[in-house]
Amino acid sequence: MPLTREEVEHIARLAHLRLTSDEVNLYRAQLESILDYAARLRAVDTSNIPPTTSVLGLRSILREDGSPRPWEREELLRAAPKSERGMFRVPPVFD
Repeated sequence: MPLTREEVEHIARLAHLRLTSDEVNLYRAQLESILDYAARLRAVDTSNIPPTTSVLGLRSILREDGSPRPWEREELLRAAPKSERGMFRVPPVFD
């Protein structure tokens, strides 16, 4: 898809880029190539391919679900700043 210099300069302004004349020519060729490739992809008939089809196999990147070792009450209470009668001792909220 051919692009004009003006279109490339407009895109550069939208992206807040200052381009030299050489850069405009370079990016014009590169953008044309990208748009041509996108047009080729658009022309491929994908009507018989379900939208969830993937070339990658199914795999989970998440760890296996499981519970860690449960904490023992005594172990937790030993780590607490204060404990009393098997419970955490905290400052009172109300007078």
